[in-house]
Formats: sequence, C-alpha cells, structure tokens
Amino acid sequence: MRDTRESRLLLVLLIAIAFALITVDIRGGEASPVDGARQAAATVFGPVENGVAAAVDPVGNAIGAVRDSGDRHDRIAALEHENAALKTKLGSDDRNSSKVRQLDSMLKTAGAGQYGIKAAQVVAIGAAQGFSWTITIDAGANDGLKRDMTVLNGEGLVGRVTTVGPNTATVLLANDPDFTVGTRLEKTDELGFANGQGSRPLSVQFLNGKADVKKGDRLVTFGSSNDKPFVPGVPVGEVVRVDPSGGDLTRTVYVRPFVGFTKLDVVGIVVQAPRENPRDLVLPAQPKKPAKPKPTPTVTVTLQPNGDLVDGNGKVVGNANEKPGTDTSGDTEAAAGGDADTAAGDAANEQE
Repeated sequence: MRDTRESRLLLVLLIAIAFALITVDIRGGEASPVDGARQAAATVFGPVENGVAAAVDPVGNAIGAVRDSGDRHDRIAALEHENAALKTKLGSDDRNSSKVRQLDSMLKTAGAGQYGIKAAQVVAIGAAQGFSWTITIDAGANDGLKRDMTVLNGEGLVGRVTTVGPNTATVLLANDPDFTVGTRLEKTDELGFANGQGSRPLSVQFLNGKADVKKGDRLVTFGSSNDKPFVPGVPVGEVVRVDPSGGDLTRTVYVRPFVGFTKLDVVGIVVQAPRENPRDLVLPAQPKKPAKPKPTPTVTVTLQPNGDLVDGNGKVVGNANEKPGTDTSGDTEAAAGGDADTAAGDAANEQE
C-alpha cells in the first residue's frame, strides 16, 4: 500500500472509530451495544485460537525444557560430584583404617624392641624385573634419616636405607640379591648370613655346619657394629626348608621372610637403636600346640567254653549266650538260693 494522503486519512479514521467503539463498550458495561459482536467474533475465532494454542504449547514447553535443562544438568552434575566425593571418602576411610592397623602393629614391634623409629609411607616401588628391589619413602634428611639405617614394619625386617634426599629416601629391600644381613637363630643362638633371592625364600648359611635347624625355626637380626646398618632383634623370617650339607662346611637353609615385599605401605626407620639387645622379645609368641588326646584304656576279655566273658583279673563280666536286655543278676541270685535250700534239705534228711 502506497503512502498517500488518502491512505493516511483512512488510517486516522479507523483509529478514531476504534477509540469510539472502545469508549462506548466501556461505558455500556454488560449492556454494551458491541457485546453481541464480541460474542460472535469469539464464536468464530475461538476454535482458531485453541488450535493455534495447541500447536504453540509443545513448542513453548520445549523451549521451557531447553531453558531449564541447564539447571537440571547443573543439579545432576552437583549430585554426581557429591556421590563421587562420598565414594572417595568411604575409600579413604578404609585406606585410613588399614594405615592405622599397620601403624599400630609397627608401634608394637618398635615398643617390644625399644626402637626409636620415624614413620614413613611408601610412595614408589621398583620393578621386580629390574636390577634391584627398592622402594622410595616420603621421608629424608630433613626428617633425620641417614644412610644405612634399619627399616622395619609391623611384621619384621624390610631393608636398609641406601640413598637419602632432602624429603625422600631409597630403601634396599631384604629380598634383593645384593642384600645380606647377619642372623641369629631363636633359642639356640646359631649365627648365619641371610641373602635375598627376589621372590624366592631367603638363603641362609649358618657358620656351624652341624647346627640343629629344623622347619619352623625363626630368625632375627644379629646386629651390626654401631647398630648400622642393622639393629639387633628384628624378626627376619621362618625356616621352610633345610638342605643337607653334602660334605660342605656349611649347609643352606631357606627362610620365608615375615614381610610381604610386594604390599608395603607404612614403614618405620630406626633412628635410635635399643640400649640392650632385645634378642627374641620382638618375635610374636608361638602358637600353642594342641594337647595330645588321652589314651583310651583297653580291657582284654577271654571267652570261656560255657560262654562266660572273663577279664584279665579272672572276673566274669558277661556271657556270650545272653540275649540283649536280659538281666542275669536275678537268675544268679535265684540259682544260689536254690542250691542253698537243696543243701539244707539234704543235711536234715541225714540227721533223721
């Protein structure tokens, strides 16, 4: 439509008519003269509006869903983060409980041997296929650690410190092939030297080739000069096999270490040696052997020709001809009584 003078005049006229109708409708209220026209328009255009609304509502809902999806996503993300935090907390609680048990066991071992220790945690472990079996701990020179200090845990000897940094240190494990420690046999005090063999039991050679060693015997560290690198009395392991000497001056004994070298976590570095050698005090108490069962007494019974069962003392204990459940004591008494009456009758007849 072109913008002409006539079109402008028509627009102004239509606006004036609209305002006039609105004024008449407002003043008339319920009796408005245009009420009928309004109802007719509602009748005609109502269904069209409902259809348009029905078509538009899903789009509006979708728009609202998209608008709210960000909030829901944030809530889901927050719940997932909280769930992960709870799982981590539960896992850390289990891990903390394990550390507490290990630390408690190590403190008991240190207390039994009167060792002054510095606790540390294993932060790295060397590969078993490498040149050496080592671990790295989170304590170093700043914590008072020095080279050639004994390392233990709640089970026994772990190894010795070989390299010390400011905040970390390297420990050579007792099962390393280059590891050697002097040992002393429990109770008999036989001395020997234990050598690591990787994942196999330790190899121990005793100075006395005729030492009385048997499976189940236990060993502790003998100790070193000035308590370095080993303090005395630390449990080493238990004998699992003894090889015959075969003419050699010494014989080889195989010892299973008390420590599991592939599952180390909390360890203790001995920073102060005991004043006295604890000897066997650090070893756990041996389990009590089950009591031998008492022997059951046996009774020898002889069968007589008449069926009587006679024990070793000549006492009749039964009769093989008796029926089960039959009480023969009354019969024996009756027979004895009958014999007595017969003997009495015979004596009376003789007197007459």
